[in-house]
Amino acid sequence: MLQRLQKIIAQAGVTSRRKAEELIVGGRVTVDGAVVKELGAKADPETSEVCVDGLKLEAERKVYVVLNKPPGVICTNLDDLARRTAVELVEVKQRLYCVGRLDEHSEGLIVLTNDGDFAQKLAHPRFGVRKTYLARVEGDLAEPDLEKIRKGIWLAEGRTQGAEVAVKKRAHGVSLALITLREGKNREVRRIFARLGHKVFTLRRIRIGPLALGTLRPGAWRRLSRDEVKSLLHEARTGGRGSLASRPEGAPYDGALADGPPGGPRRGRRRDERGRR
Repeated sequence: MLQRLQKIIAQAGVTSRRKAEELIVGGRVTVDGAVVKELGAKADPETSEVCVDGLKLEAERKVYVVLNKPPGVICTNLDDLARRTAVELVEVKQRLYCVGRLDEHSEGLIVLTNDGDFAQKLAHPRFGVRKTYLARVEGDLAEPDLEKIRKGIWLAEGRTQGAEVAVKKRAHGVSLALITLREGKNREVRRIFARLGHKVFTLRRIRIGPLALGTLRPGAWRRLSRDEVKSLLHEARTGGRGSLASRPEGAPYDGALADGPPGGPRRGRRRDERGRR
């Protein structure tokens, strides 16, 4: 199947697509012995010999990883401020990229991979893959607020699609809310609650489609099984039918945030053998 050259180069683990474009324009890429400088050029990675600086590209093994991102870690491969990145926590030889993002202050489930097609299906809104979060927000989330979230909230770039939302607990002037989205606007959960006058104290993503955070500790990671990858692709194919945020108030939920008022003590964060401090 024909693919753009920059995609073939990136999937081989040579560099990012943006840098691959510079290699192409600079005349450093050949296809079947001929120099190609056009950014729109395509090739079949199965049948064509693609070389960068004279070296033939070899297909890179696909890697699928799930990480429990701690707060303070950012979901980008390079950072001008020298902050720690999610990819630095994962010890594999392949060049990985985050599927979607969690902002610096949020935590929880993030998938990393070198499979661009897989990443596109998980992240693009048209596939409807559900992302579920636990949010500790200021104040009492009343039913009128919840109904507004379900119908859609007007943000700067337009109205949200609407989300599944339920309050799991109310205590000490704080509400613990479970919210599931099918799109991916920038900082969408925080902005939805802010629009209704509720500050988000902590935000943790606990599920992407059928994939749950479970007991994976902050900073720890593991490889996804073949069945887990298949189940995520099935979620993308079916548009994520079913409800993840319909449990009654007070029902237990795997991976719930620690109880207590904002600013209180939090449990120590130990990492497993692949994520020691």
